[in-house]
Amino acid sequence: MGPLCHVACLDATSGELKWFLDLVADYGAEVPLWYAGQCPLIDNDRAILAPGGKALLMAVDCQTGKIIWQTPNPKKWKMTHSSIMPAVIGGVRMFIYCSGGGAVGVSAEDGKVLWEDPEWTIRTNVPSPVPLGDGRIFLTAGYNRGCRMIFVQKDGDRFAVEKLFELPAEEFGAEQQTPIWFQNNLFAIRAADEQLVCMNPQGKIVWASGSSVKFALGPFALADGLIFALEDRGMLRIAEATTEGYKQLAEAQVLTGRDAWGPMAFASGRLIVRDETRMVCLDVSEAPK
Repeated sequence: MGPLCHVACLDATSGELKWFLDLVADYGAEVPLWYAGQCPLIDNDRAILAPGGKALLMAVDCQTGKIIWQTPNPKKWKMTHSSIMPAVIGGVRMFIYCSGGGAVGVSAEDGKVLWEDPEWTIRTNVPSPVPLGDGRIFLTAGYNRGCRMIFVQKDGDRFAVEKLFELPAEEFGAEQQTPIWFQNNLFAIRAADEQLVCMNPQGKIVWASGSSVKFALGPFALADGLIFALEDRGMLRIAEATTEGYKQLAEAQVLTGRDAWGPMAFASGRLIVRDETRMVCLDVSEAPK
């Protein structure tokens, strides 16, 4: 999906265009502030998108571009920068999305709305929802929104939503990147003080990296039990993903520009990171010394 909500499918070898959708012209989507940041979710042979216009969510056949189903959007909830996440709750497979009007879960089979949380409203929501695998879903966003844990459970032929806790941004709130759920804890960079933080699923802070190390708004990712965190001016740090405290193993200045906000990508022992002007590929296959 491009910045103006154009969705394209191309042949990976030849670059030939297979199909194209203009979500603004065809589905009434509204380009978010600072342009679209949503990543399409590829689910088997379907691409799951969240236009937030005529259709809140939609499923597209990856081979043909044919629309398989659309989720009605009578409340006119708008697109955010957040991406769609899959989950199974009460034996039902669903897609979870943080729209501008609230969080929502829709059926993976036909796009029917299964539940809503209209209290979680932020137009500039960037992090994606984090399903914990047991009906709990963690929501967070920047701009002083903080975070929220909800519990979704099946109640007969319906779903009920319960708020378990909500915390202010000073305690836990990720602005641009999605928290990592690992070993029954959440890891993220807290926007309020730019520290890497570990929090348990009850909303208690286990540890913070400390004021001497700042991560700003850069991306972070998990690989082989290690957290790779890129400070948004290009300093890459590697730390153990542990509940025993912040244990940094290595650091290196890998970029020299600004706004290194793009998500990381790992492949075959290599890591791709970028800032506003440059992209680099790093060999991270060897253990830090």
